Amino acid sequence: MHRETTGTLIAQSLINHGVDTIFGIPGAHMYDFNDALYEQRHRLRFIHTRHEQGAGYMAYGYAKSTGKPGVYTVVPGPGVLNSGAALCTAYGANAPVLCVTGNIMSELIGRGRGQLHELPDQLATLRGLTKAAARINHPSETGDVMSALFTQMLSGRQGPVAVEAPWDVFGKAGSCANAGQIGRALQAPQPDPDEIKKAAAIIAAAKTPLIMVGGGSVNAGREVRELAERLQAPVTAHRSGKGIVPDDDSFSLDFVAARDYWKTADVLIGIGSRLELQYMRWRWMPKGIKVIRIDIDPTEMVRLKPDVGIVASAIDGTRALIDALKATAPPSRRDELLQLKAAARTAIADVQPQMAYLDAIRASLPRDGFFVEEVSQMGFTGRFGFPVYAPRQYVTCGYQDNLGFGYNTALGVKVANPDKPVVSVSGDGGFLFGLQELATAVHHRINVVAIVFNNSAYGNVLRDQRRAYQGRYIGSDLTNPDFVRLAESFGLKGYRASSPAALKKTLDEALALDAPSLIEVPVEKGSEASPWPFIHPPAS
Repeated sequence: MHRETTGTLIAQSLINHGVDTIFGIPGAHMYDFNDALYEQRHRLRFIHTRHEQGAGYMAYGYAKSTGKPGVYTVVPGPGVLNSGAALCTAYGANAPVLCVTGNIMSELIGRGRGQLHELPDQLATLRGLTKAAARINHPSETGDVMSALFTQMLSGRQGPVAVEAPWDVFGKAGSCANAGQIGRALQAPQPDPDEIKKAAAIIAAAKTPLIMVGGGSVNAGREVRELAERLQAPVTAHRSGKGIVPDDDSFSLDFVAARDYWKTADVLIGIGSRLELQYMRWRWMPKGIKVIRIDIDPTEMVRLKPDVGIVASAIDGTRALIDALKATAPPSRRDELLQLKAAARTAIADVQPQMAYLDAIRASLPRDGFFVEEVSQMGFTGRFGFPVYAPRQYVTCGYQDNLGFGYNTALGVKVANPDKPVVSVSGDGGFLFGLQELATAVHHRINVVAIVFNNSAYGNVLRDQRRAYQGRYIGSDLTNPDFVRLAESFGLKGYRASSPAALKKTLDEALALDAPSLIEVPVEKGSEASPWPFIHPPAS
């Protein structure tokens, strides 16, 4: 049996699992693994970053925009902790991300000797941030450990996993009987016929059903659209479900329009969604409404108990429900839904200057382009004000809402989709969390257009302190660099656009470049209209 080092076996396992790109930073504990990546450089592209958090977010962007595993590698201890925010994001947004890291020498783990990069219990730390984490103690374990982690990552409700190997194990040679073993997603539960029958009976009596989709239904757009047409029911989403039914489809309602419809809804059909809008943001339920949920995660039926819970994939569950419904032809709601859409667009037009700038971006970004939001005034408004036409094209951080994820994530999106335009929209506060990755973009020619809206503040904090704390400002006022000169110092093309019309013209030019670029958009401090009355309206 051929003998290989653990590092080589891990690299080969990644290739066997279809991985073609790894983000990361080399380091002493990882040298033998890094060298194995060098040996496979024609099959595994290594993109080195300037911060471990950037590596994790790029892997997240790769995974979130494609559905394929995103992989990154960092040193143990501080490297793992620096990337922890990205693991939190991947966990919260159900993205298949793999962290490959090291540990101290195997005989010293747990002894508290104070070795380089030692954590008290790194494996426990990783298990607290992921679906699963495991250690490879010997080359012979590599195939089993790696395949098991890929299975965990891809099965059911997807999420991040991590693998570590001690410093001395990465370079240790040995044989591995299962080196070629492949981890695959376990088969999803099949829809329970009795639950399908109950759901069909509820729907048969419904007059105004509403379909809510989330990230768990990104692959079920065809089935969701067919169900919507069969029921003449609108479809809405919060963030991760945007584009599953295109926003210009007559059955698609942004969540501002959907909330008006919600007032008369009698059945809520949640498909691959935590139902955050209805239960956590709208915070009230129409009298007598029935709730049907289709979700691959059985614990969702415990977290939020529905009237009918169908544990299945979004595709299988929705298809089974369609097949169980009697062929009827309810009256068309097209005109009603178009009126709701138009009324919502009129209402949100008052959220300025955000909507004017978002409209300019949408007019310039091709239909198949990717929009990566950030926790910012533009990002918040984009949740309801930026039309999306296909799943995965609106990339969000999910419920973690972490500052600084946007630009770094966008770089991973672009690496995964080199032929598609990618725009990152950040505030000045969040952008500075990861500006060092401008160097990564230039070095690897990752042609993302970064749009930085500069209001010299953490805008949401500033608004809340003005409104709720009588202007007792602390920590919300920011001093910023000249973003155009900053971009140019890194080797990017820098622009400044001071109006929506100027932004559209500039973005057209930037998207035509074969190079990364940055556009700064100055915004008067505190001038933005609050998007929150639409995102988290008062309970009715």
